[in-house]
Amino acid sequence: MTRVALAFSGGLDTTVCVPLLEEEYGYDEVVGVTVDVGQPEEEFEEAAETADALGLDHYVVDAKAEFADLCLEGVRANATYQGYPLGTALARPVIAEAILGVAEDEGCDALAHGCTGKGNDQLRFEAIWRDSDLEVCAPVRELGLTREWEQEYAAERDLPVEGGSGGKWSIDTNIWSRSVEGAELEDPSYVPGEEIYEWTEKPGGDTEEIEITFEEGYPVAVDGEEYEPVELIEQLNERAGAYGVGRTDSMEDRMLGLKVRENYEHPAATTLLNAHEALEALVLTQEEREFKQGIDQKWSKKGYEGLVDAPLVSALEGFINETQTRVTGTVTIRFEGGRARPVGRDSEYAAYSAEHASFNTEAVGKISQEDATGVAKYHGFQRRLANAAIEGQKDAVSVATDGGEADEANEE
Repeated sequence: MTRVALAFSGGLDTTVCVPLLEEEYGYDEVVGVTVDVGQPEEEFEEAAETADALGLDHYVVDAKAEFADLCLEGVRANATYQGYPLGTALARPVIAEAILGVAEDEGCDALAHGCTGKGNDQLRFEAIWRDSDLEVCAPVRELGLTREWEQEYAAERDLPVEGGSGGKWSIDTNIWSRSVEGAELEDPSYVPGEEIYEWTEKPGGDTEEIEITFEEGYPVAVDGEEYEPVELIEQLNERAGAYGVGRTDSMEDRMLGLKVRENYEHPAATTLLNAHEALEALVLTQEEREFKQGIDQKWSKKGYEGLVDAPLVSALEGFINETQTRVTGTVTIRFEGGRARPVGRDSEYAAYSAEHASFNTEAVGKISQEDATGVAKYHGFQRRLANAAIEGQKDAVSVATDGGEADEANEE
């Protein structure tokens, strides 16, 4: 008997994949696997009901803790892609690993997903799965299915999907972010209303201040109370979301080159990333901060690609880990007008001296203000030489040109 483990949500795509894997691919049994990375409870209920109606063996794997840990690694790397915090991208490798684990435990011969050939998720899933010896199937991509075809197929087969629409928007939710796309949002000029948002209230005039504690780059407490990563993220999603923090409307460049319009909500992610960058600004040197920008950008790109286990990422994290040994302290964040703004920061590792920076003190330690005169004289010296040489050559060309014209006039 041949078996295939299917990444199963209970939605239209994965529901249609069940009979297709049996009839078109010849598998005797399909095993459905749903991985919990913080989706709403109703999604698990839908998956369970659909699996039951299909007679499908269905497994639910709780991977919230693993996902939350990866998200906080992303905080240490200031992980964003084209202006928004990575959420779905970081979730996919965690989901893929969990599905692979079930497939191996259940003696499956293959793995399958319901991704199209246009998106990023097919690549993120398969990057993990193709490390195994199992076959990989992608019915929606390989059979060239459209949503309209799937809806008709589901109706003909009386499959347990409500009209196959899955709702007006295409929504992906985990504890780190909520993405909304599709329908009118596919028009870049369309201005969405408040109805697309669930995690964030419409920004208003109310404000609140909270204090976030970091230890070696990891957020560990809010207002002095320690939390495990999952609970900390959930707490901040609720508190920051109440002030409209963490909304992004983005034109995103996918890995295959397609440009798509995405709307995101990420209150906790925005809050923690802003706080972390503020603390790094206090404790890291200028050179470290400048160099780390490139490191963070590379880490984020590999995270977006779903390749967080690449050797490059391990090498990048060597540098990140070294810098984070000093990113310990507290940051005060003010929620106001849809923003999470750092308004205070404190650390025993601060590369800062209020006395030295103050306008009310005469010297900087043993350095007097007069000592800066020599620096000021040298500053820009090479620029002055270069500019003088450029102007000198312009004058020489001008003289030569004028002289040639005068000679021609004299000959006439």
